[in-house]
Amino acid sequence: MHIHVNGEDREIAEGSSVSSLLGELELPADRVAVEINLKIIDRGEFDAYVLHKDDRVEILSFIGGGSAGQTVCAQSVSRA
Repeated sequence: MHIHVNGEDREIAEGSSVSSLLGELELPADRVAVEINLKIIDRGEFDAYVLHKDDRVEILSFIGGGSAGQTVCAQSVSRA
C-alpha cells in the first residue's frame, strides 16, 4: 500500500498501524509526534490507528538541550 512519509513515497503492508510504521523506521514512539492528513495522532492511539492508502504522514522528533529556558524544537524525521 502506498503512503507518503515526510514527503517521501513509501510502500507498507495493508492494515499497518502507526506503531508498525514507526517500528519499520526504527523510531521510538515515545520520542516522536505523528500527524496524519493534518491531524495529530495521540500517542495512545498509535497501536490502533490503521494507515490507509495515500495517507500523508509527518513524523517529528523532539530535540532539546542546552541551558534552562531554551525552547524544545521539533524536526522532521527522514528514514528511507
